[in-house]
Amino acid sequence: MQSLSDRELLSIILGEGSAGYSAVETAGRILDAYDGSLPAMARADMTRLRMTEGIGVKRAAVLTAVFELAGRLHRQEAAAPASIRTKDDVTALFAPLLARLPHEEMWALYLSSANGVIEKMRVSQGGVTALVVDYKLIVKRAVEVLASSLIIVHNHPSGVAAPSPEDISITKRIGDAAALFDIGLVDHIIIADGSSYSFRQYGLIK
Repeated sequence: MQSLSDRELLSIILGEGSAGYSAVETAGRILDAYDGSLPAMARADMTRLRMTEGIGVKRAAVLTAVFELAGRLHRQEAAAPASIRTKDDVTALFAPLLARLPHEEMWALYLSSANGVIEKMRVSQGGVTALVVDYKLIVKRAVEVLASSLIIVHNHPSGVAAPSPEDISITKRIGDAAALFDIGLVDHIIIADGSSYSFRQYGLIK
């Protein structure tokens, strides 16, 4: 199956073509409606899917089920590892949860002195372009679980992982508040569809 193209795999799910087109041709036309992007198709709701030429109500239900199963698989595979060693560990943990969301979410990853994962917790959920973040609650939870350090992770539905001025500002507030309790802010990682940005890697966290 790995050798098959996206349209060939989609044609297997569709089962047959429509309007005089073969299954593979129909799959190609459907993908073209989403600029060839499977993630874009997966983000589409049921209403948009069923209105896409070549899909309809029955196929929209099938595709929605397929994408939901894939999402559940990714979420289960994203169970917290025993410890966090690198930025890639964090990205692997959160990308399945955040990369394709149509809204922003921020999560906190609380770590022990040996970088063991104590807890991961969603600390804010917002709109397409903004979050309301209570940095005091983030640090309060770190104190409650006796974390030695924490990592902040959030997504950019726009697909651009670079930080905004607001991202930089809230990161400083979280870091300053955590330092009052001798808790280190290890990193703030922004995840977009296919890319990520590490504040530590780019010198925004020392």
